[in-house]
Parts: sequence; structure tokens; C-alpha cells
Amino acid sequence: MRSIDANGAQIPCLGVGTWTLSGPACTELVAHALSLGYRHVDTAVLYRNEAEVGAGIAASGLPRDDLFVTTKVWHTDLQRDAFRRSTEASLARLGLDRVDLLLIHWPNPAVPLAETIEALNAAREAGLTRHIGVSNFPTGLLAEARALSPAPLVANQVEHHPMLDQSRVLAACRAAGMAMISYCPLFRGSLFEEPAIANAARAHGKTPGQIVLRWHVQQPGVAAIPRTSRKERLAENLAIFDFTLDAAEMDAISALQSANRRLCDFAFSPQWDIP
Repeated sequence: MRSIDANGAQIPCLGVGTWTLSGPACTELVAHALSLGYRHVDTAVLYRNEAEVGAGIAASGLPRDDLFVTTKVWHTDLQRDAFRRSTEASLARLGLDRVDLLLIHWPNPAVPLAETIEALNAAREAGLTRHIGVSNFPTGLLAEARALSPAPLVANQVEHHPMLDQSRVLAACRAAGMAMISYCPLFRGSLFEEPAIANAARAHGKTPGQIVLRWHVQQPGVAAIPRTSRKERLAENLAIFDFTLDAAEMDAISALQSANRRLCDFAFSPQWDIP
């Protein structure tokens, strides 16, 4: 699988999202994904499944250095000491001595960003993570975080799909040598019925979901972490590297972003970029 070179990190362009997965089903799904060829696994403290994800990783039997594991610190634990405790607890649950990427899950204006970035760097310096980054950071906050961080930030994980214009964030990530990692990459609802996607699916003999994931990974610097609870969907999501969307197909799908429909917008969300 192709990886993105992001400020020294090699991030597989397609990963397994685990939001809402729990219990033995989560462990089995992670282990199965790794058996199929996935090497990028994404979790977070908020998901309350780090132990199950870790069990799936252990069950795979794969060498640790073959995997790229991400977890995230929740926005209520961004003070210096709380950040360290959260990270150490995540590693204990995962059964790992380090993760590959540690992210600030959401910014928190109640905690000075300088303190949080210092804590993020301290986790890296202590060997708790190989690389560091952020999540849900609009361009202004991303620029501030980069300026405060002695070590390079390698990724910004954000909601990204054909129904939301994230061009400003993507441009900022590219300019900084960072990856943009797409969560909710398949959107919901009627996306698959859009002619731009349905027509491409017919032309390539692929499912609409495969077309959308191909649209993600075909954009330079973009990775996607679709979540599924179905083992058969894992194989489908992975089968996107044997075809290419042409420029017209990419443009037609990208044109859908003018809808600007955001799925994840909460009371604690930052001020989003205006396209």
C-alpha cells in the first residue's frame, strides 16, 4: 500500500477507523483487517476501545514495526500533566510501549495551546510516540500549533469527504509537508447516488464506496480511515489500488464539495475555515 511521506512519517494512505467499535467484535475486526493487508489503525481515548484495538493488534502476530498506530488525547486532558497521564494510560490499554502518531483530538481554548503543544512534544521526547500531530484544527490554529512546536507536526486529522470543502486545510497541510487524514471519508446518506460517483462506479466496475475512497487517496497528501463493522466491507475498501480515476472524474466528485455539509460539529468545535 502506498504511504504518504509527511515530515518524516510514513503514513499508509488507507487505514482502519474504529470509532463506535467495541468488545470482541472490535478485536476481531482489527485482527481481520491486519490479516487482509491493512497496516494503519486509528483509535482514541474517546472511543473507549483501545484495549480491544490492542488485542486485535496482538492477535495479528505482525511485527510492531510493520504497523502504524494512532491514538488521540481528548480535549479535557490537554493540560501538561493530564496529557502525560492520558498518553501513558492509552499505551497501557493498547499494550504498546509507543504509538506511531499521537494527536490532539480537538483544540480546547480553555487550555493555552502553548502548554498543550509542549506536552505533545514532551510525549515524543519521552518515546511515547514516534510522531505528533493534531486533529480538527482549522488553518489559523494549525499555523499557531506549528509555530509553537519544536518537532514537526506530521498530520491534521479532519472530517473530509466529497460533501465538505476542506481545500484550505488541505493546502495548509501540503504547504507544511503534513498529511491530511480524512475521517468520515464516506459521508452518509445519499452521497453514493450522486451522478459523479454512480457514473464512475459503473465505468470502473467498482462500488460507489470504492470510488469515494479512491478519490481520497488519489489526492496528494491525503489518507483515509473509513470505519466499518463488517468484515466483508474491509476487503472492499482495500480493493481501490487497481484502478485510477481520470481528471474529469476527480473534478466531478470534487465539485460536490460546494454543498459544505459537515457531520461533526459540536459546541466545543473551533471556528471552521470558510471556503
